[in-house]
Amino acid sequence: SERVKRLLKLVPGQRRFGFYRFLPFFFVLGGAMEWFMINVRIGKETFYDVYRRKQSERLYEARMEKEE
Repeated sequence: SERVKRLLKLVPGQRRFGFYRFLPFFFVLGGAMEWFMINVRIGKETFYDVYRRKQSERLYEARMEKEE
């Protein structure tokens, strides 16, 4: 829509960087998402707590299968 086009034209650097002028926004968004996943607890766990637990469970299961 015209409103979105007008908003996108407000971001500086269109002639020099073209579409890549939006990269800093994506870096900041990625950093914020990473911070959220590390620091924000949902229930009693963060995303990385669950990830580490699942990874150790997979390693344990692989060792058990290897020993059989």
